[in-house]
Amino acid sequence: MKLSALAEQLGATLHGDPDLEITSAAGLEEAGPGQLTFVANPKYVPLARTTRASAVLVEPAFEQISAATLRIVNPYLSFARALALLYKLPSYTPGMHPTAVVSPTAHIGPNAHVAAYAVIGDNVVIGPSAVILPHVVIYSGAQIGSHFFAHAHAVVRENCRLGDHVTLQNGVIVGADGFGFARLSSPDPGTAWHKIPQTGHTILGDHVEIQANSTIDRASIGETRVGPGTKVDNLVQVGHGSSVGADTLLCAQVGLAGSTHVGNNVILAGQVGVAGHCTIGDGAVATAQSGIPGDVPAGATVSGYPAFDNRRWLRSAAIFQRLPELIRDLKARSSAPALSTAAESMKSSTTE
Repeated sequence: MKLSALAEQLGATLHGDPDLEITSAAGLEEAGPGQLTFVANPKYVPLARTTRASAVLVEPAFEQISAATLRIVNPYLSFARALALLYKLPSYTPGMHPTAVVSPTAHIGPNAHVAAYAVIGDNVVIGPSAVILPHVVIYSGAQIGSHFFAHAHAVVRENCRLGDHVTLQNGVIVGADGFGFARLSSPDPGTAWHKIPQTGHTILGDHVEIQANSTIDRASIGETRVGPGTKVDNLVQVGHGSSVGADTLLCAQVGLAGSTHVGNNVILAGQVGVAGHCTIGDGAVATAQSGIPGDVPAGATVSGYPAFDNRRWLRSAAIFQRLPELIRDLKARSSAPALSTAAESMKSSTTE
């Protein structure tokens, strides 16, 4: 694709040769002639000055560099759009593989691709233009909207409801039983816990994407809900009866205990853990490995365990690293008067 055409498609301002041919994209350090790259973080500006890429996506006020530039407000988002223009994603021809097992009571909309060894249960409803790849299993009673995309080995359990444009990456399980057990007083080994039936549903809104090997558990009663536009990273656990609002990000290895309520536009970074029955307000951010034992107000940024205000946590972490030095200083200061008094006493004794 010519650079001028790419700029037009992205809505970017071109500074450089419009006839340059762009064939692919790469990172700043790896990119070479014929490739597009981007700068979205100021610390990578020096690399932009020396990149071998033919063109760089940058912000409008970015300095002049030897490579051609495409100037636009959000270079990172534009790079994502450029990837879609430069790379041809796999396409799936409508049809059903002969090894797929589909209940006669299931209804699948037009233009669906159902691959080998997929299993679709009784009374399932799936909207048009679905792509269901090998070994996907959809239990009975599930209701799924249009443009559903399920990668190999994804599972949707019974009676779950999924909106339009939902994507499940490999190994996702929507609607597995929540972790519900009641303690018994039985003296017999192996009989201490009684399983609580998980009778509720799991509901995913439109444009939700769940990454590989994540689990969204069904509720014991009521529902577990993930709001529209929310993105869930790999190895995330959303506990039963929890709710997650719209356009929220749950990053890798986040764990929500049961009945956690997360608002809209929240970001929980990698390995954040949230205790059950907590509420996290709209727009809140928890930095990586935070442990959240209680409610977090809207708009707050928290860190550490137990999680508290990020700025206070940064100051506390800096002080923690200096504790040995501070303790030495305190000991030195506390012993100084005693040493001075002892010296004066010795001096008086000598004089006498």
